[in-house]
Amino acid sequence: MSGSKTNTEVFTVADVGEEEVESGSNNKKRCMYERYVQPCLAELFGTSLFVFVGCASVIGNVGAGGVLQPALAHGLTLGTLIMVLGQISGGHFNPAVSLSVFLCGGMELLLMVPYITAQTVGGMIGAALAKVMYPTNLYDSALGGALQPSTSDLGKATMAEMMLTLILTTVVCLGAVNRQTRSPSAPFCIGLTVTANIIAGGMLSGGCMNPARAFGPAVAAHQWDHHWIYWVGPMCGALLTVTFIRLFFGDQRTRVMLK
Repeated sequence: MSGSKTNTEVFTVADVGEEEVESGSNNKKRCMYERYVQPCLAELFGTSLFVFVGCASVIGNVGAGGVLQPALAHGLTLGTLIMVLGQISGGHFNPAVSLSVFLCGGMELLLMVPYITAQTVGGMIGAALAKVMYPTNLYDSALGGALQPSTSDLGKATMAEMMLTLILTTVVCLGAVNRQTRSPSAPFCIGLTVTANIIAGGMLSGGCMNPARAFGPAVAAHQWDHHWIYWVGPMCGALLTVTFIRLFFGDQRTRVMLK
């Protein structure tokens, strides 16, 4: 699709459900399958692969310690999946991202619940695949890749998830949704942001930033201790991003003030 000011191809996480302008088919509308069903299937498939690799990277990292291996695995996988599936569904793979994209005007309300449902189911599938693949002793040692805060101060862990998700959703919304700032390099930037955030906050909260990533292994491994952190923190971070973009950083169509 063409950018609003240039003729170069622009990747976007935003325009799910809009009529796209394609070379040679400017006046065609998406069929119902491509508009509603295919994006949800892409979210299900992509989230399954992302959570599978994420859980596997944590389980396989037992004994080695550190956050570098999981950080690279999560970031590289996410960036690649966004690149190949982003033009179908937007490449959210994360309820917090879907919430921020919707509230910034980047997707239809009709897709909101199906997206989050597909993402949570995809998280369970990915976590189940990791459970099947790894030996029981390794799987149990890593709690199946389930996330738990490394501090007893749950307020700090929740704040960590909120701030890390704020950074991630800001990159998503400004790099791939906001017309004034979106860029073809958005998949790379988003993957790099996830890697950096896990390195920065992984030793405190696990650096989840994604309720679907937390929910899947929690179901598979039956690990629910402080699970609420991985919903409250990311969703609050997403809402903060929306506030900043809607008030200050969005383009003229997105801002609600100072137009």
